[in-house]
Amino acid sequence: MELHPSRVVFNLKRSLEYYLSLPLQYDQIEDSWPLIMFLHGAGERGNDLSLVKKHGIPRVVNEMEDFPFVTVSPQCPENDWWLNRLEDLKYLIDTIVEQYRIDESRIYLTGLSMGGFGTWHMAVEYPETFAAIAPICGGGLGILGFPERVVEIKHIPVWVFHGEKDNIVPVEESRVLVRELKSAGGNVQLKIYPEAGHDAWTETYSNPELYEWFMNNRRSA
Repeated sequence: MELHPSRVVFNLKRSLEYYLSLPLQYDQIEDSWPLIMFLHGAGERGNDLSLVKKHGIPRVVNEMEDFPFVTVSPQCPENDWWLNRLEDLKYLIDTIVEQYRIDESRIYLTGLSMGGFGTWHMAVEYPETFAAIAPICGGGLGILGFPERVVEIKHIPVWVFHGEKDNIVPVEESRVLVRELKSAGGNVQLKIYPEAGHDAWTETYSNPELYEWFMNNRRSA
């Protein structure tokens, strides 16, 4: 499949470069399509958009003949963080929904490392946007009211992934948020890879069960 580079401008000083991909049959079938937003890690920040293709959803799309989702994969600018860009990310989603045939009951969010943190915080900031989220080796402890605010997404299905031997983002980051959600009656599951370090994403994004799980979740009207 082809990744199309694009850019969304917010004002004279703020913009985001991003990759967009469309299912092969997008132009042949007049349906609305599910959307996945992918948030990369800290190592892919900058002004070279091709870095975003190294991991995660853009890599999957690049290697597959077809992928049954519209995907949008923005690049975080150098020395910035997704937590500073949540409003911009929401604007980007709204732009994609306006420009393409998107099923608004099936908008999904996932990200790794810095993007895993961004996934948690983006969902909490916009809890009525997403049908399901999948944060990978992320967290949010002690940031912007976390972990307490995570109960605001107890209605959203969440599948969390982390490596037991992660020495960059401790696995306890995910465990605490999962416990908080479970205690609030949230719909959450945790997959820990016993032998994995920080790279919990390669196996996760290679697993077709993740995409089946996304497809099986719809946001209630």
